[in-house]
Amino acid sequence: MTGSEEPVLLHITGRAAHITLNRPRAINALNHAMVRRIDDALTAWAHDPAVEAVVVTGAGERGLCAGGDIRAVHDDARDGDGTASAAFWRDEYHLNARIARYPKPYVAVMDGIVMGGGVGVSAHGRVRVVTERSRIAMPETGIGFVPDVGGTHLLALAPGELGTHLALTGAHIGAGDALLCGLADHYVPSVSLRQFVDDLAELPVRDALDRHTRLSPEGELAGHREWIDTCYAADTVEEIVHRLLAQGDPAAKETAETLLSKSPTALKVTLAALRRARRLGPLERVLEQEYRVSCAALTTPDLVEGIRAQVIDKDRTPRWSPATLDEVTDVDVERFFTPLGERELALPGPETTT
Repeated sequence: MTGSEEPVLLHITGRAAHITLNRPRAINALNHAMVRRIDDALTAWAHDPAVEAVVVTGAGERGLCAGGDIRAVHDDARDGDGTASAAFWRDEYHLNARIARYPKPYVAVMDGIVMGGGVGVSAHGRVRVVTERSRIAMPETGIGFVPDVGGTHLLALAPGELGTHLALTGAHIGAGDALLCGLADHYVPSVSLRQFVDDLAELPVRDALDRHTRLSPEGELAGHREWIDTCYAADTVEEIVHRLLAQGDPAAKETAETLLSKSPTALKVTLAALRRARRLGPLERVLEQEYRVSCAALTTPDLVEGIRAQVIDKDRTPRWSPATLDEVTDVDVERFFTPLGERELALPGPETTT
């Protein structure tokens, strides 16, 4: 394998070390080998005095990272015993936690598409840069899955019920809304990105940001806050849908229809996971919960069916089981949160993480 074919490219230029996700034909989707390579690089650079910052970018024109390699998860859940996916998530979630506690500035360039696992390798960083091309989403409920990679932690911290809206609908947001929701910190026009990254070789991160950041374009969510906060404050997904339909706002009605196209089980588990994440505290505890939920999802029909419909066959007509929200019981939801015993993720707390 030549250097250009490596799925993760690593190099140091001046004071900055660079991680380039390098699977452009797959919009740099993450696989297990990539996670391990990133983690090894972060280990080495944490103790390298020549490295003052780490910069993460994606190869190609389409985006930083479209998420995890869900085709592999589909095949493992359908044909295997789930151990390969569980091992991937274990290392991926450890990486997410490491990024959040990294001792040096971790600069994520969230240009283009940033979804699922792509959010995990970017939005936990200390410096998160978006552009007018950024399209950020946690679209898991559309494939019978639940936001992971610390996504329920990030979305639980968003203002009001914006995070609940994004988690349940899987809606894509741009730069302005990413800043509003706390998924990003700085706006840099895409035409300035190359120079911004180049400047990090010579300048402290703060100085490079001061040179290139601009006022972000307006987002869309602020204008919908009233009905979002009112509707998503409900205790159940059924009541959320009811409130959305009763609003009289066309955008709220469209949102209800979007929700009713998602996996009923995934919707209910996602709402429960978000509510619990608000009480769990640090990212590490939420990642442990997400690991339980993800492992449980491997044994449900909706994950295989959702990936089949959206990614494999692309017929976009998943047959969810159970098919309706009313059929998903509290017992069904609770099963996703069952402790795993010796298989728990068991991350060190923030006070011990380096």
